[in-house]
Amino acid sequence: MSFIALVTLVVRDYDEAVDFYTRALGFELAEDTDRGGGSRWVVVRPPGGEAGTGLLLAKAKDPEQAASVGAQTGGRVGFFLHTADFAADHARMTAAGVRFLEEPRHEAYGSVAVFEDLYGNRWDLLQPAG
Repeated sequence: MSFIALVTLVVRDYDEAVDFYTRALGFELAEDTDRGGGSRWVVVRPPGGEAGTGLLLAKAKDPEQAASVGAQTGGRVGFFLHTADFAADHARMTAAGVRFLEEPRHEAYGSVAVFEDLYGNRWDLLQPAG
């Protein structure tokens, strides 16, 4: 069986990224290992995602990488956070300061609202129908 284990997300700062993803989105810090020279291996995952896909938070190392922070998907929604309780997660995230770009919508495929992470990357909070 194959699955995507990690997706790299280029960030400005490790600590601010860990704070946002753990505090505002409720992710768990799965690993934070010093690799020397100011580099760290930092992985966050949604709660209960031990065997699922995680985000590798990678600090930008040069101006080219820094320019991609917040624009890694060209302004499109690039990340999809599924939930089993849309209303509760939307309320918790809003209270934590997450910026939603729209009011929740109820579509044939489920309940959804687009939000931005601390860098401006767009995400869907989605509770699939059924």
